Amino acid sequence: MKLQENWLTEGLIDFEYKKYVLLAYLKKVKESFHRVELYPFLSDMVYHYRNLKSIEANKSLLYDAFPKALSEENIKNLELNYRTIMEDDVVMKEIESIIDFAIPQLKMHLEEGSAIYEYVESKCEIEPIGLTSLTLNEGYLFITQPPQTETQVYRYHTTLFGNSTDEYKAINLNYILNEKRTIVNSYEKIKLNLIKQFKDLPNPATFLIQSKLKFPFIPTLIPVAKRILIKRVSQAA
Repeated sequence: MKLQENWLTEGLIDFEYKKYVLLAYLKKVKESFHRVELYPFLSDMVYHYRNLKSIEANKSLLYDAFPKALSEENIKNLELNYRTIMEDDVVMKEIESIIDFAIPQLKMHLEEGSAIYEYVESKCEIEPIGLTSLTLNEGYLFITQPPQTETQVYRYHTTLFGNSTDEYKAINLNYILNEKRTIVNSYEKIKLNLIKQFKDLPNPATFLIQSKLKFPFIPTLIPVAKRILIKRVSQAA
């Protein structure tokens, strides 16, 4: 259950109702965190927290979030001019109360999620497999955790996004296969087999991320592993 993008202004604008909506959502978040499952709730909360902080600092942003209503006079004149509910002082005070309640609640749960994230990250180690490629923007990522004897193999590539002043890297993972590591089938041997199979990457960057503890794979270990890989690739750039 994710919080709707415009939950603040959609539907009934009433403090008690919105409080109920938010607390029901945060109850799900807490249940997820107790299972050490970070996503999608952690990134979802970051979005809503930043959004509310922006609105708190610049209330004109509410114009974008509010549903618009056509005035009857303009409908008659076939003119698509909008009037907003923003003119209602009672509604604005109710929204301010909701924001004042929601921000510290989201912050508290974000801090809990961040602590779990940092703990998971502290239990993971990354190392290169074989010779390090000069090009790190694309390659392979191996992920393993106890008590599994198999290694999950992914192909990764990085993308840049941002504006002229700030650029950020994102990692996209595509699952390839599971490989069981043995004395004969080492990580280096797995890498060589990948080179033979996918000839478009003749000298791929290849990294292994090992977790010392077992965590939920998709909602926790995968997103943490992606961030660890992004840091490693960015540091080497």
